[in-house]
Amino acid sequence: MSALLELNNIRKSFNGLRVLDDVSLALAPGEVVSLLGPSGCGKSTLLRIAAGLDADFAGQLQRNPLLGFGPDGESGRGGGIGVVFQEPRLLPWLTVAQNVGFADGWLADDARIARLLRDVGLEGKGGLLPRQLSGGMAQRAAIARGLYGRPQVLLLDEPFSAVDAFTRLRLQDLIQDLALEYDISILLVTHDLDEAFYLGDRVLLLGGTPSRLRREFPVPLQRPRDRRAVELAYLRGEALTELQHSHVI
Repeated sequence: MSALLELNNIRKSFNGLRVLDDVSLALAPGEVVSLLGPSGCGKSTLLRIAAGLDADFAGQLQRNPLLGFGPDGESGRGGGIGVVFQEPRLLPWLTVAQNVGFADGWLADDARIARLLRDVGLEGKGGLLPRQLSGGMAQRAAIARGLYGRPQVLLLDEPFSAVDAFTRLRLQDLIQDLALEYDISILLVTHDLDEAFYLGDRVLLLGGTPSRLRREFPVPLQRPRDRRAVELAYLRGEALTELQHSHVI
């Protein structure tokens, strides 16, 4: 099947300064792609373009027509793109459950909300307010909100950067499980080498001035994965060498 989402020859400038130059990538059904690079290299900008939140760019954004249909083949609700940002961005005056089903307001599907909260480890927490959650719990709620509309593509913009190291590991495992459970494709923006290779089927290395795709690393490992796998250590080393050679670090 053809790609669900394609970015072709993307070029982006801010105040006359080119930050992205001729960047192309594609996301296939069921695939997890990690976009790896240092802070400030344009990863989040590229994700905003993919999400349709930034239209001021040169190049092409193409979405498969299937993204207009839900997983049951019916048009309408679901089947599109969900986004999870660096911060949870929960509305403080709404409960956790109301935040998850926010897109539908008072018509929200309570049964789906309950299932999502269970799947992200927040069963029984739907009546809490965001201020009553830990950072990791709040990000779990944001992930549930991103999944509420039954997306076929989930865009993750460094979603674990604000949590502690142990919570980050648990959330990475959660994303891996949810990708299989909900049969979704994921584009993950990260600057963490371990995270990129642990989660990705492919890792795309972005860097330079302006930023370009420097190299692609296929990750030929089945899920679930072992973080201690020799193959992952080798790939991390290759990526680190490429970052050094390209003077990214």
